[in-house]
Amino acid sequence: MELAQKGSEAFIPLKQLLVQMKWTTAADFDLAAAYESKDGKTGLVYFGDKGNMNEFPYMMLSGDEGVGDSGGDNKEEMRITQLDEMNKVWIFCWDYGQVQSGGPARFGDSDINLTIMDDQGKSVNVTLDTGDTGNVLCIATIDNSSPMGAKLVNESKVGTLKGLKSTEQLMGIVNG
Repeated sequence: MELAQKGSEAFIPLKQLLVQMKWTTAADFDLAAAYESKDGKTGLVYFGDKGNMNEFPYMMLSGDEGVGDSGGDNKEEMRITQLDEMNKVWIFCWDYGQVQSGGPARFGDSDINLTIMDDQGKSVNVTLDTGDTGNVLCIATIDNSSPMGAKLVNESKVGTLKGLKSTEQLMGIVNG
């Protein structure tokens, strides 16, 4: 299944998920997830705090690829083991060097591919659908606030930051 356009959505299971971001572009892109739990806790899993699969927030980042703007077969993965405790999870990508300087990223010239797989091997590809410039991209939202189940939404929202100091900065991009 593919979510090729901004705003497209699909229901996903409330089991374990693997979020995988791949790119070959010579850029230091970083996969990250901001979250809001059902009891109101918020936070961020990213290269500086890789999370924990066995205790809250029950999500963990694999590592940091593309450091120094290296091209090639770059891949970062995030495992989410207990999505049922989350209200929403926002999947972000940012261009590390450009966030540091406040400059525009190379999303439009990149080949970022985001895939979300459940523990049964079913996957959803989320295609970037934006021509906007910025250095932070909210690729997708996992919205688990409905009793009908969790849904995955292609957000493709871009914003610009100079330095990353708080989760609230990222949420300004989502809500802006």
